[in-house]
Amino acid sequence: MPSSVQRPRIRKCPAARRAEIVDAAATVALAEGLECVTLRRIGDELGVRPGLISHYFPSAEDLVAEAFGSAASGELDALLPEEPAGADPVERLARFLARTDGGPYDAISRLWINARHLSRYRPVLRDRVAAQEAAWRGRLEGVILEGVACGAFRTPDPAATTMQILVVLDGLGAHANTDSGDRPAAVTRMALTTAERELGLAEGALTRTADRPD
Repeated sequence: MPSSVQRPRIRKCPAARRAEIVDAAATVALAEGLECVTLRRIGDELGVRPGLISHYFPSAEDLVAEAFGSAASGELDALLPEEPAGADPVERLARFLARTDGGPYDAISRLWINARHLSRYRPVLRDRVAAQEAAWRGRLEGVILEGVACGAFRTPDPAATTMQILVVLDGLGAHANTDSGDRPAAVTRMALTTAERELGLAEGALTRTADRPD
């Protein structure tokens, strides 16, 4: 809950202040939903007047879109970080899919559900959702292309395979608000089995790779 105690004002450079606002908005978005991202709420979180927030984001819609974009980008970097050239694509894919199995991933799943619903009525958010979808596709397809290039993966259409994996993850994530946690193992493993099948990997290959000690 935001504190009612007025904090001492600290003068920050515009870039640092803007980043602080976006970070606070992204945190609220992940924890409570994009509807809770308002100029007043973020001002309360930071102990500043709403007018300071509106100086950087004259429209609340811009702040909502920025909050979603920041949260989604941060989660992508946590789930599938950029790696130096030569990183093992099988290991990268296995780690990514292991990280999307419930738990912390449910928060970003809820945010995507929230954002896609609200984007029907909010053009600025709609554009940001489309940009983030492209970023997630691009990052995952890059891993698959690297795997094809080194012979670790076999697929005639890396773009289509990327979409298949993400569609399965979206489908599983769509139940983040209501999932009771009693899914059959075959359902829980759907993203893994889809990736293994479409990339010419042996059954269980990605699970075994993800389970290897670092």
